Amino acid sequence: MIRSYIRHGVVAVLLLASITVVAQSWQSPSIDPKIEARAQTLLRQMTLNEKLGQLSQIFWYKGAPDDRIQKGELGSYLFLTDPHEINRVQHVAVEQSRLHIPLLIGFDVIHGFRTIFPVPIAQAASWDLDLNREIQSVAAAEASSVGINWAFAPMVDIARDARWGRIVEGSGEDPYLGSQMAVARVQGFQGAVPGSANHILACAKHFAGYGAAVGGRDYDASYLSDTELQNVYLPPFHAAVDAGVACIMSAYMDLNDVPASGNRWLLHDLLRDSWRFQGFVVSDAWAVYSLEAHGMARDAEDAALRGLTAGVNMDMGSDTYLKYVPKLLDEKKVTMQQVDQAVLPLLRAKIELGLFEHPYIDESKVDAALHDPAHLTLARRAAARSAVLLRNENTQLPLSKRVSSIAVIGPLADAHQELQGSWSFGGDPKDVVTILDGVRANLGSGVAIHYAVGTTVKREDQANLDPDRLAQSAASTAPQEPDAEIAKAVAAAKASEQVILVLGELDSMSGEYASRASLTLPGKQQLLLESVAATGKPITLVLVNGRPLDITWASTHIPAILEVWFPGTQGGNAVADLLFGDANPAGKLPVTWPRNVGQEPLYYNRNLTQVHEDDPKFASYYWDEPQFPLFRFGYGLSYSSFAISDLKLSSATMESRGIDVTVEVKNTSDRNGDEVVQLYTHQRYGSASRPSRELKGFQRLNLAPGETKTVLLHLTLADLSFWSPATHQRATEASTYDVWVGDSSVATNHAQFDVTATRVQP
Repeated sequence: MIRSYIRHGVVAVLLLASITVVAQSWQSPSIDPKIEARAQTLLRQMTLNEKLGQLSQIFWYKGAPDDRIQKGELGSYLFLTDPHEINRVQHVAVEQSRLHIPLLIGFDVIHGFRTIFPVPIAQAASWDLDLNREIQSVAAAEASSVGINWAFAPMVDIARDARWGRIVEGSGEDPYLGSQMAVARVQGFQGAVPGSANHILACAKHFAGYGAAVGGRDYDASYLSDTELQNVYLPPFHAAVDAGVACIMSAYMDLNDVPASGNRWLLHDLLRDSWRFQGFVVSDAWAVYSLEAHGMARDAEDAALRGLTAGVNMDMGSDTYLKYVPKLLDEKKVTMQQVDQAVLPLLRAKIELGLFEHPYIDESKVDAALHDPAHLTLARRAAARSAVLLRNENTQLPLSKRVSSIAVIGPLADAHQELQGSWSFGGDPKDVVTILDGVRANLGSGVAIHYAVGTTVKREDQANLDPDRLAQSAASTAPQEPDAEIAKAVAAAKASEQVILVLGELDSMSGEYASRASLTLPGKQQLLLESVAATGKPITLVLVNGRPLDITWASTHIPAILEVWFPGTQGGNAVADLLFGDANPAGKLPVTWPRNVGQEPLYYNRNLTQVHEDDPKFASYYWDEPQFPLFRFGYGLSYSSFAISDLKLSSATMESRGIDVTVEVKNTSDRNGDEVVQLYTHQRYGSASRPSRELKGFQRLNLAPGETKTVLLHLTLADLSFWSPATHQRATEASTYDVWVGDSSVATNHAQFDVTATRVQP
């Protein structure tokens, strides 16, 4: 939390002496007066139980309590997706309740609804904001067609530890990339404004610091300095709020020993007072009730008190408010004004959505909305644009179609559900084009396809095994001789000119409650990999997964490695497009890829610390492991080649209008392709240590063979600002700044400029 330290007082005074305060007045985001008046009028008519009903959301699988809806004691469902049933309960709410208030219907529309797109970390790997907007817009259109009007997305948590399962659900490790993706996704879900046709409410989650769980263990506590919280983990949420996100979801975990769903500083002081957020906060599932388990609340009644007074508008799942707030009012522990303040944003949201005028959906149009061929075309393009080419020695890729035989091997080669990834409840695995299917369709009947599964993979939870079973499980993972399935895979490889080996994780191995202590290939996949590689055949490794994996052996033994993440419904077609050159990979890593789990947490934007000019051992490194990652943040290859040069700044000094940064980008190959130009900065000195490099701009562009384009990236004073632990304020400080522009976080085109006066952000 924000704290003040007397020991910083003198430093702050000295720094403030040379500070220029930017004279700006903060204007609270406007609320339509007509919507506010309508909400206030409705609120005045409501009984206490009707108000508490609006603050309550229940899971559909708990049943359909029509009597609660009729009494106005239920404001929202989640996990209800059947359009007929949604219409039915909306009829009950609108026609049988006293005040005719429709229901919010929420669902985890994370990376698509019926059409499943690549998982969010893959979408971030596209570095394509327009694509991300389009994906969420299509997802919103499909979800809204069945009556869903609220998505529990985007997840904007920063994740610096690949062990954390929910890294798959966000945009990776960088606050700038994460902020840009957050804005694009909010805009895609909500359209121009909440209530736009065929759009739904977005909900940025999980507020805040959830991605910093100790040891990468989901639900575990997060301990973050003020600096990390303000400069790394909060910016994507702030960006989502500025973009008009309708909802914020409070997180499960403790943040610096204060549970996030009972944290008044987070949910009130920061979110509402400082950021002027006007929407509503929903707890994560049972997170208010769980305040007792945290040891913050004495009992469930106390949990209701702490959740409501902290700023949680809607209790997801536990009915804690409905059960205990009446007693809290009687005991004068909460006031009716506090209840009303919690209800108002929910009423405004329903009015903004147009639910009172249009509470029902046209069931005759659902099928067409869910099976629009254009959505499949977008899914195929998105999967191709999200893939990252990690290795391509001797230009092995793209593969030639003029071969007589190809082996397609691996437990994920013909997988359906697994290609969808986690949080794909609305999708149908039967719709998924597997990688084997995609290769067959791409090559046609003229090429013999030799398929072998090689090995099977399953998730075996170790946490609750008794000692005997744990010992047996450990013994089963010891090195073993190749079994019959691996032998079949080796035979298929030997009988083929080329080998496509598809390895990685099951969808259940990434996502919520899916943290891993190891990043190795699960099961016998490493044995399969090495056995097939021993045949000497040209191998292309295709990775299907939701996090970086330990592929250090493969990175020196396998000539071509293509990261396709969990690519979604059209994944197989997209992968085949990439493998055979019908599409050109251009994705870039949104996370730093470690050599092994011992390097975690690992991220590029580290501070520089101890350096001894005469002895390099006095530096931050492991003596038994290279200090650099396997693949850098922002890294990704292409079948094309590019030259980035002629870096120029519009000025040697940045003033209030900012600086234009330009570079020349040339396609030096004979193949059309995309490049992602990335801009990084570094503040050389100031009130606090600053990261060695920070992403501050990027642009994905397409170039024809031999074509040169000028790329302009505008850098502002706000881009350079940070929250200083010395001054306890956000400012752009007087300093010299380095600029690098290139194709990854190790860009080499360099320039520098000065900021002559510190400017404090209001």
